[in-house]
Amino acid sequence: MSIKPHIPTYWIIVFSLCVLCGKKIHGQHTNSITATLDGETKKIDVQQQFVYVNDSRDTLTTIYFNDWAHAYANKHTALAKRFAEEFKKSLHLAKENERGHTDIVSIVASGYQGLQWKRMPGHDIIKIELNRPLAPGASTSMFLTYNVQLPPSRYTPYGYSQYGYYLKDWYLSPAVYDGEWHLYSNKNLEDLYTGMTNTRINFIYPENLFLNSNFKVNNNSSFPSGQHASLEGINQKNCEIILSPHNTYTNHVTHSLNIVSNISSPKYNAISQSISIDKVAKYITEKLGTFPHHQLLVSQIDYNKDPLYGINQLPSFIRPYDEQFQFEMKFLKTALNSYIKETIYLDPRKEKWVSDAIINYLMINYVEEKYPDYKLLGKLSNTWGFRNYQLAKMNFNEQYPFLYMLSARKNLNQSLKTPNDSLIKFNQKIANRYKAGLGLAYLSEYIGKGEIDNGIKVFYQNYQLREVDPQDFQYLLESSTNKDVDWFFNEYVSTNDRIDFKIKKVFKEKDSVQVTIKNKTGTNVPISLFGLKKDTVVSKHWFSNIVTKKTYTIPRNEADRLVLNYDQKIPEFNQRDNWKTMNGFFSSNKKLRLQFFKDAEDPNYTQIFYVPVASFNVYDGLTPGMRVHNKTLLERPFVYDFSPSYSFGEKAFVGYGRFTYRKYHGKSGLYVSNYSFGGSTFHFQTNSRYSTLTPAVSFGWRPGDLISNKKQFLSLRYINVFRTIDESLGDLETEPDYSVFNARYINTNRGIIDYSSWFIDAQQSSDFTKLVFNMEYRKLFENNRQFNFRFFAGKFIRNNTDPNTTFFSFALDRPTDYLFDYNYLGRSEDTGIYSQQIIIAEGGFKSKLDNPYANDWMTTVNTSFNLWKWIELYGDAGFLKNKGQSTRFVYDSGIRLNLVTDYFELYFPLYSNNGWEVSDPHYNEKIRFIVTLSPKTLTGLFTRKWF
Repeated sequence: MSIKPHIPTYWIIVFSLCVLCGKKIHGQHTNSITATLDGETKKIDVQQQFVYVNDSRDTLTTIYFNDWAHAYANKHTALAKRFAEEFKKSLHLAKENERGHTDIVSIVASGYQGLQWKRMPGHDIIKIELNRPLAPGASTSMFLTYNVQLPPSRYTPYGYSQYGYYLKDWYLSPAVYDGEWHLYSNKNLEDLYTGMTNTRINFIYPENLFLNSNFKVNNNSSFPSGQHASLEGINQKNCEIILSPHNTYTNHVTHSLNIVSNISSPKYNAISQSISIDKVAKYITEKLGTFPHHQLLVSQIDYNKDPLYGINQLPSFIRPYDEQFQFEMKFLKTALNSYIKETIYLDPRKEKWVSDAIINYLMINYVEEKYPDYKLLGKLSNTWGFRNYQLAKMNFNEQYPFLYMLSARKNLNQSLKTPNDSLIKFNQKIANRYKAGLGLAYLSEYIGKGEIDNGIKVFYQNYQLREVDPQDFQYLLESSTNKDVDWFFNEYVSTNDRIDFKIKKVFKEKDSVQVTIKNKTGTNVPISLFGLKKDTVVSKHWFSNIVTKKTYTIPRNEADRLVLNYDQKIPEFNQRDNWKTMNGFFSSNKKLRLQFFKDAEDPNYTQIFYVPVASFNVYDGLTPGMRVHNKTLLERPFVYDFSPSYSFGEKAFVGYGRFTYRKYHGKSGLYVSNYSFGGSTFHFQTNSRYSTLTPAVSFGWRPGDLISNKKQFLSLRYINVFRTIDESLGDLETEPDYSVFNARYINTNRGIIDYSSWFIDAQQSSDFTKLVFNMEYRKLFENNRQFNFRFFAGKFIRNNTDPNTTFFSFALDRPTDYLFDYNYLGRSEDTGIYSQQIIIAEGGFKSKLDNPYANDWMTTVNTSFNLWKWIELYGDAGFLKNKGQSTRFVYDSGIRLNLVTDYFELYFPLYSNNGWEVSDPHYNEKIRFIVTLSPKTLTGLFTRKWF
C-alpha cells in the first residue's frame, strides 16, 4: 500500500492558491440586456449586447450560444426526445400555440455587420460564424435581437401559469470552450453549462406582479403601463426571474447570508421559520465559507424540482416528521443546491458527482450534528404497529444507502462519472446523488471527519467562481490524510462495481479472535469490523486491500458478536452475511421473525412476511387467503412466494406458490438469468380444478444505454397441467393431464412515441408442435394521431389432437388458454358478462364469429387509429385454415375506447362477417372489454419512467 504524505491545512491553502494562479477566472464576458415581457402574448422581446472574451489558447472562428428557451419548439428537440424516454408525451401532443420558442431577428457584429448563424441538430444550440478570427485574449462584441415565446409551465416549471412566470435560462448565453466546445441541449436536467458573465438587465414587465431574482435588484419602479427593474449579476451564470401576483418572498438577513425565499410551512410559525433559516445559513457558511454574491434565492419552485425523496413526499396530513425538522431539511437541501450551483464552476453534465457529493454529505452531516437520534419514520417509529419493523428502527440517514440500494439491487446502478443525461431517472434524481454523499461520509469514517470537512471548505473557498477540475477536489482530499484513498476515486467513483464483504469464519482464542473476511465482488475498498457485546460497540477496526480474502487477529474485548459495516456507513450490496456470533454454532442461527406486509432487511433475523390477499374468478368466487413470502423492500436473489387461499365458491383450498432465483450479470448484453419453479391450483369450471407445475428458466439482454427501452428475453419452461372435472359436465375434450414445453424469444422497444415488440413462440407436446410469430407496433405521429398495428401468424407443424376438439387450436377472439397464462375472470364462459372479457392474443378479434378456431394455421392483422383522444376506430382481418377445409377470410371493425392501453379498454363492434353488429337486438352482449386487476401490473405504469 502506498503511503501519501499528510499535508497540513496551511500548505493545502498555499498550494491551492498557487494552482489558482494558472487557472482561468471566468466572468470576463459582458452581457447587457433590455427585455420586455408582454403579458398578453407571453412573449419577451430581447435586445442583447454581448462582449465575448476568448479566454482559451486557441483562435476561434465560430462561437456557440445556448438557446434553451427553444427546447420547447417542436417534437424533435432533445427535450422532446427526453420526455419520450420518460414516457411523457405532453410536449409531443402540444399544439403549436402551446409551445415555447425563440425567433431570432438578427445577429450583428460591431459596425452592424451581419453574422451568419444556424441551429445545431438539438435545436437549442446556435452556431455563430465570426466575420474575422478571434485570437486568444481578444474580445468581440455582437448585438442580438430576438423574441422568446414562453411555454406554459405544464411541461417543466419554466414558463407561465396562473401563478405567474418562472424565467430560467431564458436568454442566449455562451457555451463553454476549453479546447473543445461543450454543447449540451436542454433535457430538463438543470445542468446548463455556460460561462460566467457580468450581466446587467433592464427588465420591463406587466403591472400587478412582484419580481424576485437570484440577481441583485438595483431598483424597481412602476410606470403607467407596467414596471421596470434593473438587475445585475457579477460573475454569475444566468438570471432567474420569478414573477407572481402575490409577493410570497421574504428577505432574510442572517448573520452570514442574505436570503430571499418563499419556502414556508403552514404549521410552523414565521418566527420559528426565521430562526431555522438562520440556523441553516450559519451551518452552510461554517461548512463552506462566504457566499460571494449579493443574495441567495431559495425558492419553492427549486425545491419542487428537486424535493426530499422518500417518506417526505407523503401527503402532509400523514407526514411523520416534526415541522421544524421537515422545514429545515427542505430549506437546507434547496439552499445547498442553489449555493453550490451559483458558485462552483464544474461541468454539470459530466462532473456533477462532485457537487452531489458535497451537498448530500453536508445534509447527512447536518442530521448527525443537529438531530443524531432522528428516525427514518419519525414519530411513527414509536407508534404501535410500526415500532417492531426494521424500517422504524432505521436512523434518518440510513435512507441514503437504502434508496441507493433500490437501484443497485435491480442491477441498474451506474458509475458516478456517468454523464448526467445518460443516467436513468431514478439514478439521476436519487441514487447517484445519494451514493456520492455516502462516499464522502464513508471516506470521513475511514480517514477522519475533520479531514473531509476541512477539505470541502478549502475546496469551496479557493475554487468558487473559477474553473474547477475534479482532479483539484481529488488532490485536496488525498492531501488531507496519510492513508491511501486511491480506492475512493478509482473504485467507488469511477466504477459501478458493487461492494460486498462477508465474515467467512471466526476462530476464538482466550484474548483474541482470528477472523477471515471475504471480498465477494473483488471491489478493493476498505471495510469496517465492529465487536459488539450485546448491543454495545466494544471495538472497531478498519481493514483494506482485501482483494479475495484475508485473515486478521484482533483483540476480543469481551465481544460476543462480530459485525461488518455495523453503522452502515458503507453502501454494501448485501448485509445479511455480515455477522458472526462467538457463542457457539447453534447461536449462529438467525432467529425467525414473522412480519406483516413488508419491511427493510434485518440482517440479524430470518424474515417471513404475511399479508391477507383476495382474488376472484367466477368459479372460485371471492378467494381470500394469506400470502407468505420473503420479499423485502429491496430486491433479493432468492424469493419464495406462497398464497394458500380458500374458495368460497367451491368450498375448497386453492392458491399458488413459487420459488425464484435471479442472477444478475453485467450491465449490458446478457444481464440477468431467472430460474424458477412454481405451481398453482384453481377452478376452471364448476367443481372442476386445474393444477400446474412449471419449472422455468429465462435470460435477458439489454444495450449498454440503460435509458433505452430496448430489451430481449429468452424463456424456456415446461408446463405440466393436471385437471379434474365434475362428472355432471361430461367428459373433457382432451386427456385431463398434459405437458407442454414452451420456448419464447421476445424483442421489445417499448417507447411511448414508437412502440415495437415481437416474439417467436414454439410449443411442443406429445400431440402437437406449433410455431407462432407475433408483432406489435404503435406510432404516435406529429399530428397526434396514433396508429396501432398487430400481426399474428401461427402454424401447427404437427397436430395429432382429436379433430373434433378445439382446445389446442388457434382462436380468433378468445384463446382457450390451455397453458393457463391469462387472467380470465371466467375462462370457460360462453355467455354472460364474463365471456365478453378479451385478452389480445392469437387472432386478437373483438367480434364473436362462427367457428373461430383453426387447427392448421391462422394469420391475422389488428389495426386501430384514434379519431379523437382515446376514441379509436379499429379493424381486424385475417385468414384461418382447418384441416380438410378451405381457407376462410374473416374481418371485423368497430370503436375502441382506449382508456388505459393494455389495462382498461372497451370495444364496440360495428361491422364484421356477421353483418352490422349494431343492429343486433342483444348488442350489449357483443361489447368486449379488457381489464387488468393486478396491482403489480398497474404500478408498472408509474414506475417505468424511473427505472
